[in-house]
Amino acid sequence: MEDGICTITAATPEDLPPAATLLLERFPEERIFAFFAPMGAGKTTFIKALCHCLHVTTQVVSPTFALVNEYDSPQGSVYHFDFYRLKNAAEAYDIGTDEYLASGCYCFLEWPQVMQNLLPGRYVAVDITVDADSGARHINARIVNQNPHR
Repeated sequence: MEDGICTITAATPEDLPPAATLLLERFPEERIFAFFAPMGAGKTTFIKALCHCLHVTTQVVSPTFALVNEYDSPQGSVYHFDFYRLKNAAEAYDIGTDEYLASGCYCFLEWPQVMQNLLPGRYVAVDITVDADSGARHINARIVNQNPHR
């Protein structure tokens, strides 16, 4: 692991909880995690593992139709977004995404491409790819610092 970069391979679903723990340990001060991955790569499943690590006790489900789900954890609220159905950043802004992102709470964003200009100056970009042969998930996370003077 280089500074600000984390690479994890999850060969089986059982590897996801330790992968989630590693990701949170690698970025202990970060609260905004944007997940970039194709359909079916396991974004929601990995976010479930992250929420489990944060001791969320309620069921974690994809917020595809609600756009955002809020979960309680000992660290405070955890917000889980799914922007797949949005057409543009204005729709994300209209649901108050900027306020959620400024809350200091954990925010996990699926399909952030549509609202990328609303992302804060610093966040963790999480790219998930699937090995076509083995089905393993390759998780590459890095800090994106759009304002290096922060």
